[in-house]
Amino acid sequence: MATGAGAGAPIAAARRGFDHVETWVFDLDNTLYPASCDLFSQVDQRMSGFIAKALGVPREHARHLQKAYYRQFGTTLAGLMKVHKLPPGPFLEYVHDIDLSVVPELPELAAAIEALPGRRLIFTNGSRRHAENVAQKLGVLHLFEDICDIAALEFVPKPEREAFDRMLKLHAVAAPQAAMFEDMPHNLEPASTLGMTTVLVHSDYIDHPAQLKVREWRELPEHVHYLTRDLTKFLTTETGMKIR
Repeated sequence: MATGAGAGAPIAAARRGFDHVETWVFDLDNTLYPASCDLFSQVDQRMSGFIAKALGVPREHARHLQKAYYRQFGTTLAGLMKVHKLPPGPFLEYVHDIDLSVVPELPELAAAIEALPGRRLIFTNGSRRHAENVAQKLGVLHLFEDICDIAALEFVPKPEREAFDRMLKLHAVAAPQAAMFEDMPHNLEPASTLGMTTVLVHSDYIDHPAQLKVREWRELPEHVHYLTRDLTKFLTTETGMKIR
């Protein structure tokens, strides 16, 4: 894979820089916090448990449905709503009732985000409450103007183009003057199409076929302008922003 050295690896032809960026948009799970803390595995397991109980099926079958809906509809919740007509509230409350002690406080990340000029948003397929709790534990919540969660998107998830259109409209974001940070490569496709500068925050956590395909890359695809394994280092070196 043509990832290069250091925190970020742009394709030379696609390198856009960040001088034009006025709005910095961050995914939450496995993006703002390091995937190595394994927080999302708790959510993952609780989704299986919720489905098993709600649908009255064995946990193994619930696990199959969970992953099938995730890949087909963008989120497990979207599949449960469309196929089984389940309300989203109880699901979101249950799956996000997790132990946040594994999430580290990251003062260096906070300083790097604070140094970014312009607006900063969290854009997540999860709930606002989950995003607030996690961002507070990281020590970065106060640095964000707002959170665009799945409820604000009327439960249309990334990577649907409609989810991005709703986010841009709700927060008056000009896509060509925005940068998007995300751990799921396919979620960056609509962002790139809309004109956003895209950064893939990659890790060894694999939860989707699109993440497996990253291992086969010999160069970054057109919709991924930068790739990094270290968000803090990337923000401090590639964006050109100096921490005061």
